[in-house]
Amino acid sequence: MTAFAPDWLYLREPADAAARATELVNTLRENLPDGDLVIRDLGCGTGSLGRWLAARLPGAQRWILHDEDADLLTRARTSLPATALDGSPVAVVAEQRDVTSLRAGDLAGTSLVTASALLDLLTKDEVTALAKAVVEAGCAALLMLSVTGRVELSPADPLDPALSSSFNAHQRRLTDGRRLLGPTAVDVAATAFGRLGATVVRAESAWRLGPDQAELQRQWLEGWVGAAVEQLPELRPAADVYLQRRLEMARAGELHAVIHHGDLLVLPPSLEVAA
Repeated sequence: MTAFAPDWLYLREPADAAARATELVNTLRENLPDGDLVIRDLGCGTGSLGRWLAARLPGAQRWILHDEDADLLTRARTSLPATALDGSPVAVVAEQRDVTSLRAGDLAGTSLVTASALLDLLTKDEVTALAKAVVEAGCAALLMLSVTGRVELSPADPLDPALSSSFNAHQRRLTDGRRLLGPTAVDVAATAFGRLGATVVRAESAWRLGPDQAELQRQWLEGWVGAAVEQLPELRPAADVYLQRRLEMARAGELHAVIHHGDLLVLPPSLEVAA
């Protein structure tokens, strides 16, 4: 799994929060089981999804945070809200582990599996195994902010399409023997859950970065262009000039960016979607 710097995760948190599909949470609330909730957050990072979601769900909650990074787990464990939507208590524990190894038995007693910006870092086999584990355990899943490969920059630049294509190829690269799903992850996951009889509800969740987010624009641009050039080195001469031009626009408050993501709500076959 890819490691992420805490500073980057904190910087992107407001954009993540603004992008998340709140309509899926409304549907989720209508389909949660009675009683206390056990929620497992996979690849929790600094805990941003828990901070966003815990106070939007009613009832007593026990969050089990999973990540391979011990430092991130420490940050996340102490940062979730203390109370739920209705004032019920929220308890938090942390488990350092590889989330790709989770199976149905590990999810026994779990009400909800959550993840943010995770699916695109997995392989097809890993997503298929996760779907099987969730459905066999009979729990719901809320899987948010997976990249879908579409970026809109305004004003447009002639090099935008080439960089976007190369970045998407980088997201689907082979690394340590694992072929990442990248922008195909939402489709692959929706298909995997659907084949197992689960109800899958999809929603768009785009970052919309304006002039007031110049630092996030800068770091995103540097990562986006850097990955594209790593994938296709012959782009570097033009990309270096492009990046400086785009960064100057960001500093001047002239750049707008829409980075598209997809969210999935998965309900087990035993549940019918409540309106």
